[in-house]
Amino acid sequence: MAQLRAPAEERRQQEALLRGHAGDKDVTGDGKDDVVVVAGGGGESNDTKRARAGLCGVLRERKVVELARAKRRLVEVPYTATLAHTANALLAARVSAVAVAAPPGHWIGAGGSMILESDPATGAVRKHYIGMVNMLDILAHIAEAGDDNDAAAADADAAPGEAVDLDRRMAVPVSSVIGHSLEGLTLWTLHPNTSMLDCMETFSKGVHRALVPLESAAENVVAAELVEAAPVYRMVTQMDVVRFLRAHGAELGAILSRSVRGLGAASDDAVFAVASSTMVIEAVRTMRAASLAAVPVVDAPVDAKILQDGRGKRVVETFSATDLRDCPVAELQAWLGIAVTEFKKKVAVYRTGENADEEEERRRRRRRKMVTCSPESTLGEAIEKAVANHVHRLWVVDEEGLLAGVVSLTDVLRVVREAAIGEDRELHDILS
Repeated sequence: MAQLRAPAEERRQQEALLRGHAGDKDVTGDGKDDVVVVAGGGGESNDTKRARAGLCGVLRERKVVELARAKRRLVEVPYTATLAHTANALLAARVSAVAVAAPPGHWIGAGGSMILESDPATGAVRKHYIGMVNMLDILAHIAEAGDDNDAAAADADAAPGEAVDLDRRMAVPVSSVIGHSLEGLTLWTLHPNTSMLDCMETFSKGVHRALVPLESAAENVVAAELVEAAPVYRMVTQMDVVRFLRAHGAELGAILSRSVRGLGAASDDAVFAVASSTMVIEAVRTMRAASLAAVPVVDAPVDAKILQDGRGKRVVETFSATDLRDCPVAELQAWLGIAVTEFKKKVAVYRTGENADEEEERRRRRRRKMVTCSPESTLGEAIEKAVANHVHRLWVVDEEGLLAGVVSLTDVLRVVREAAIGEDRELHDILS
């Protein structure tokens, strides 16, 4: 597990992932939807068969289309939308990222992808999804205030954040910021008959979300692909898969009772953090440079390098792309130059409204409570906390409440998949 990964390493992992799946057909059969055919009259239930198949068998049997069918319509913006419009769309839909759609035949998608939406009646291509954009992409664009035009326009006496020409930067088309963050460099799609096991492999290697067509004309089941044409897509995320694992806890078996430390989901690697008094715009700049979607906010002096190793320090907040999404565009200019802890308070007030009553205030305080675990917390506890609080990472703290590590959804999916494959090998060795 590593909170920070160099862009070159991430690209190599994703390229290896694509090559590794290029000829990997579905091992569960003919690639149709999840149908269990029981031959003979043995009277064995599906639950018994799954138990005998083991965790790996269950994850191979279940398909990612099950998750896709439960998702709402894809949230998207046209390639001509301004960043202000896109930020408002993220806030209104309360999603972490939106798809960017363009007319077919004029664009190369992120990472060379070619993900097309076709007319269900005629099959004619009507839309090309050219990338994904999240609030971190937008804020990273705003934070790039070092070019000549901004430097000339900046007032030396202005507060940090006020020197940014926000109106001009928010007026550019959303297509111009695709790929500003590492995650936006590639747009992935998963075949609807991809097994949960293969989906977990994709999501354990730095991919946080993927488009899934509800039906596909592709003959081969490729877990992660860059080319697809289908009438309807849905967005499936890491959180969707973790929710699936939570709902099927009985099938996961003993792995849920193992500690996050024992599974290797928590490590002693450096955890990059920012001090509580760090300004929002400085935090965003460093997060973008380090390809981080979130950082812990620690009770410590501001470091000259902004990012500091947070281990052994007390965590007071989490600063993430979700916080940036919940910032109203009208307030963005003023809030860029304040401390991240003050920013969190203002966002919390905005979420509940200026006139929130006492009960609302109590609820807000509960929501702002840090979601943490200990190195000895079980994987089941970590999954429960992540899903219940809708967080994508848990800060690991020691018995004194000091930061010791981090467990991300990427880590959870990786260790569950590794445990499933290890169990499958053991069963195979016993039977062979």
